[in-house]
Amino acid sequence: MKTSILFASAGAVLLAACASLPSPAELDSQAQAMMKASFRDQGIAKVDRLNQDLGQSACSSDKPPTDAVSKQVEKEAIATIQPPSDGRYLGDWKRGEALAQNGRGMTWTDTSIETKVNGGNCYNCHQIDKKEISFGTIGPSLWNYGKLRGVLNPDDPAAKPIVEYTWGKLWNSKAYSACSNMPRFGHAKLLDEGQLKDLMALLLDPKSPVNQ
Repeated sequence: MKTSILFASAGAVLLAACASLPSPAELDSQAQAMMKASFRDQGIAKVDRLNQDLGQSACSSDKPPTDAVSKQVEKEAIATIQPPSDGRYLGDWKRGEALAQNGRGMTWTDTSIETKVNGGNCYNCHQIDKKEISFGTIGPSLWNYGKLRGVLNPDDPAAKPIVEYTWGKLWNSKAYSACSNMPRFGHAKLLDEGQLKDLMALLLDPKSPVNQ
């Protein structure tokens, strides 16, 4: 009898403890408050970097987004893509190679977003030129990127779908894969239009070493 009473009392205590635990929503709110309290504005790095859009929140959850949410993320991302202001997609592949090798990004030591000179850090995730022996494998190899896709002349109307897709992927990678790990170079203003054109040339210009 005493044992039964003891188990019943322990069960009641456990139930009371469970009932007092914060809900997942409350825990999320507490975590957000803790994060915001731990950071401050410094240079161009503002606390609003902690604010997540749909794609960021959906893809940083402990559960993968549903198909419906993924499609919504991609739809919103596609809407952000801005084509080149002059209609020309390719710049200088030599400058593009230098950008691909440059790993500098937006940091709190920058006093103005207009004065920064960021790199693309492309080799961190991709193989690009066969001569480069140090590269990441998070993303696919980009060696012969344009050549394999039949882009013999980027100005040829037949090449337009690949050219526009590549530009869009650089501008906002979530347009084609909701939970892409690739930086959204154009959308996040990590690279300017001229820099994006130079990376485009590295990937698509038939004269680029990438396509030899």
